[in-house]
Amino acid sequence: MKKSKFYLAFLLILLPSICTAHFGAVIPSRTVCDQFHRTVAILFAFTHPFEQHSMNLVKPEKAVIMNMTDGSINVITSLLRPTSHLNHKAWKLDYKIKRPGVYCIYMIPKPYWEPAEDHYIKHITKTYVAAFGEEEGWNKPIGLETEIVPVTRPFGLYAGNVFRGRVYFHGKPAPYRTVEIEYYNKEGKIKAPNEYMVTQVVETDELGYFSFCPPYPGWWSFSALSTAPYTIKHNGKDKEVELGAVIWVKFLPWPSQ
Repeated sequence: MKKSKFYLAFLLILLPSICTAHFGAVIPSRTVCDQFHRTVAILFAFTHPFEQHSMNLVKPEKAVIMNMTDGSINVITSLLRPTSHLNHKAWKLDYKIKRPGVYCIYMIPKPYWEPAEDHYIKHITKTYVAAFGEEEGWNKPIGLETEIVPVTRPFGLYAGNVFRGRVYFHGKPAPYRTVEIEYYNKEGKIKAPNEYMVTQVVETDELGYFSFCPPYPGWWSFSALSTAPYTIKHNGKDKEVELGAVIWVKFLPWPSQ
């Protein structure tokens, strides 16, 4: 009996630490714009997508909408408005797209202190919106501290399509990085059969490539993790910084017959 109580207590301690993958979130209301649908509502948040938990997101250091087709950049940090996501602080913006292009929307957040893991988390997060039939430029690196560069076109995808990406770290391909993957489980409708099914995990190869085939339509988030070559002090002590290269990709259901 005492042994059973010991194992139960151990599990109760362990369970809160399971399934704690963090994801920066940049989620637009649409991934394709045309002459009738030009305005995109964009959510900036910090969350556990599958479990539908969230953390407070301090206003990002920088938020940008970049036209990958012509290289034009619009810094939108000052335009962000506070909002709530899963009862935690987040940010939003309604943005009207006026010109053809493939638009990369990204944020550089302020580092987040995670006491449970005893380090800071900084997830540089992006997604893509295609406008007015344009589809050039989505496979170009932006030059971020770390990023996932799509190898598969990151829009116009069906569930079941294989998504491939390449992880970059300080401008160079990043081999053997862990990539955590989660489904945005809106309203928590899908129940995982066990804790291993919450976060899918793959690893980049020797050239920094990875691939994954989402089994279900909706938003999927990919986070490639690296350790920063610098530390940040917390209570006078140097702490490591987890750098996440995060990309959000939407997969649509196959059309019904």
